[in-house]
Amino acid sequence: MLERLRSWMLPLAMLGGGIFYSFFNLFAFLTPYLISVMLLITCCRLSIREMRFTRLHAWMLMVQVFGSVIVYGVLCYFDRVLAEAMMICVLAPTAVAAAVITGMLGGSVPCLATYTLASNLCVAIVAPVMFSLVGVRDGVSFGQSVWYICTQVGPLLLLPLAGAWVLEYFVPSVHKILRARQSISFYLWSLSLTIVTGRTVFFIMQQDSKDYGAEILMAIAALVLCIAQFALGRRIGKKYGERIAGGQGLGQKNTILAIWMAQVYLSPLSSIGPAAYVLWQNSINAFQLYRKRNTAGGVKDER
Repeated sequence: MLERLRSWMLPLAMLGGGIFYSFFNLFAFLTPYLISVMLLITCCRLSIREMRFTRLHAWMLMVQVFGSVIVYGVLCYFDRVLAEAMMICVLAPTAVAAAVITGMLGGSVPCLATYTLASNLCVAIVAPVMFSLVGVRDGVSFGQSVWYICTQVGPLLLLPLAGAWVLEYFVPSVHKILRARQSISFYLWSLSLTIVTGRTVFFIMQQDSKDYGAEILMAIAALVLCIAQFALGRRIGKKYGERIAGGQGLGQKNTILAIWMAQVYLSPLSSIGPAAYVLWQNSINAFQLYRKRNTAGGVKDER
């Protein structure tokens, strides 16, 4: 019963946020704190002894960073908001729940956990520069913009990691509890998804001019990009014997963080891109899990 509830929780979270957007928009200020707590709980699961940075992770980071630059550079000539939406869908780090899906699919959890950490550290360094270059600075200098975003995004992604290590060495009892209660991050993720969905719908409803054509285009582009990243990740991962971890690492994004960053540092309308990405990546994950369960005599470890 609990597993069935979990499978429906994310769609219900999005539906609830969309219907009661006025109410959940009031709690938008909680989003960065919820993200930090989710990352803290996930980091408590990571073991430094099990983590090994490999060439696979290096290739995936290159796709994440340079891919986002290429996508923006190509699309900005057609539509800047669309370009920002797709850029954030590529740049966004791997979701904290990706390791769970990877394990359920028979992939390497340590491999994916290593990349999750690496991709979050990468975004903490790269995002301030990219957002300052493509975002609207309203008269603020480039250097000031980079510094401001660093002070906002850096602690959000780095402090949970530092906090997990502090707990492990100085308060091991608390660390042990959080390590054993990974499901808490899933429920926090659902709450965060409800809030950011409400925030996105609230913004759309408050627009003077509702360009539904542009919003539909962003949703379709997010679908294409989602499929492409899962496929490319699996292709790269296959060369290193980590097909599933590669696919989940590039395809399953921390869309909660992506939506929040788009709303704060880019054109707020661009948050529709990662909001649609939530639907597509969860649909792909649901299909993969369904196929895994229904493959008669399937391979035990598809890595």
